[in-house]
Amino acid sequence: MQVIITDAWLARSRAFHLSGTKLLLSLFVLSLALMLFSAILYHWVFMKGAREGWPVIGSLVRLVVKDEVAQRDRYVKENIEVLARRLGEMQAKMLQLESLGERVSGLAGINPAEIAIKPGRGGLLISGPDLTFDQLDSTLQALDAAASQRTDVMTVIETRLFEQKIKKMMVPTQVPVPDANLGSTFGWRIDPFTGKTAQHTGLDFPAMPGTPIYAAAGGVVVTQEFHFQYGNILEIDHGNNLITRYAHNAKVLVKKGDLIKRGQKVAEVGNTGRSTGPHLHFEVLVYGVPQDPQKFLDAGKALTATRAAGTKAAPAQR
Repeated sequence: MQVIITDAWLARSRAFHLSGTKLLLSLFVLSLALMLFSAILYHWVFMKGAREGWPVIGSLVRLVVKDEVAQRDRYVKENIEVLARRLGEMQAKMLQLESLGERVSGLAGINPAEIAIKPGRGGLLISGPDLTFDQLDSTLQALDAAASQRTDVMTVIETRLFEQKIKKMMVPTQVPVPDANLGSTFGWRIDPFTGKTAQHTGLDFPAMPGTPIYAAAGGVVVTQEFHFQYGNILEIDHGNNLITRYAHNAKVLVKKGDLIKRGQKVAEVGNTGRSTGPHLHFEVLVYGVPQDPQKFLDAGKALTATRAAGTKAAPAQR
């Protein structure tokens, strides 16, 4: 390509020869210069119009600002919704933890009001930067993980405490006839029928016929029948080869296979079988061997006294 430039004053001309490569390079440089000039001119006009409040430029500025604000509001709203969901999950887990804490404290014999104390906090104030959404989200995730872990631990503790409570409830420590005085004790005595020395394998509780008899512990009825010496007999299995026997009953209110709760009315005092008068003959057998029931009943009284002393001491500590 040949370009000829003519000078009218000097009446002469100059010719330039451009190859294809040079022509393309020249056009590219020219286009780049035009684009740069247009950008600078646009920026100068736009900024001047925005500062001086030209109508068209002002409208464009307001549209751009409005769009940016809308995007920012949408971003904040989305993050707030995410945080709200997180907080809702945390609230549900905290309620679960609170419920677990009440049940566990109840199983452990602790008053929940005694441990529901706001922890003290304080110290020198050293201000830091404001939390970002990412930092707040990570903090909530850490709290969520900690709450889940505490829930699992509390659940395990509740299970263990419940098992221990069940085992304690299966030990015969409750007096079967609370209002009756103790008659014959466990051990050797003069037999009322033969007048000879004989082994008494339980405790006798004299009472009026029809007096309620309560289960000394929870368990399962394994025997409910008439025995020629024990009369109307009732046996309750408490597990771990531990059985209680209630004899000479006028009436048995449960049957074989029934689940029995501690303190449940199971029979009424009578005078059936080998008996000189209305009373309850109460036995405790371990591996089929009679044990002194008084040891079990004394343990129950001691436990009740300890709990009562702890309950009285708690208000004084507060």
